[in-house]
Amino acid sequence: MMQRGKVTRRLVAAVVLLAVALSVLFSQAEIRMPEATGKTVKKNGDLTIDCSNMDQGYVMVKAKTSSKRYKVRVKTADASLNYDLNSDGMYETFPLQFGSGKYQIALYRNASGKKYSEEGKIGLNVKMEDPNACFLYPNQYVNYNEKTACVVEATALCAGMTDQAEIYKAVCDYMKTHFVYDFVKSVSVKAGVLPDIDGCWEKHMGICQDLSAVTIAMLRSQGVPARLMIGTLGSNTYHAWVTAVVNGEEKFFDPTAELNASSKTDTYTTERYY
Repeated sequence: MMQRGKVTRRLVAAVVLLAVALSVLFSQAEIRMPEATGKTVKKNGDLTIDCSNMDQGYVMVKAKTSSKRYKVRVKTADASLNYDLNSDGMYETFPLQFGSGKYQIALYRNASGKKYSEEGKIGLNVKMEDPNACFLYPNQYVNYNEKTACVVEATALCAGMTDQAEIYKAVCDYMKTHFVYDFVKSVSVKAGVLPDIDGCWEKHMGICQDLSAVTIAMLRSQGVPARLMIGTLGSNTYHAWVTAVVNGEEKFFDPTAELNASSKTDTYTTERYY
């Protein structure tokens, strides 16, 4: 009788532990990854756009395979951004960070030197229920997937958390205590280089855009919308930082300043964001 009681108690304990484990597992935020589903595809010239998910704040863009370099221009009535595009005919993700409205996406191919020729242009009428949706997906500037090391760590760090404020604090505290600023890279990095999430994570060290991109990848993967802000600090210092939307409220976080590598009192001027 005593043995049966022990077995029953152990079985109950095991069931409870399993229930707790499952609740933690299913409380994790879904890691959103962009897709080219083929549901809605538009073509013009050498330009192809899969706009099946533009209501989520992104499009997938590709061009014909070429030995020449490509650039993509994403334009609205009020803003215009230029990006590089691969020449291997594969889709890349581009955010529609300016919200709902009319967009024009144009493709340019290198002709000679710094000259580019237009190879396609497509207009889109974007309607988004959530203007922050695009800041929950990876893109060129914040490039990650489910297996990226910082995303795996964020999932473990935020296990069981459902409040965006708690997730935001956990990620920011992690960045402040596990990373250092890379002063050597800051004076040797070339203009136009994209943030290096993997390299920054491996060394636990990076410049402003690397540190910010790691922070944002961790936040986005856990369901907190976050923007990579690029502009100037003070009079003319090129800089990158983070703006997150936490329970509907914008939060500012500058990992470089938190690591005492830049001033916390200088003026931040935004030029663009991703």
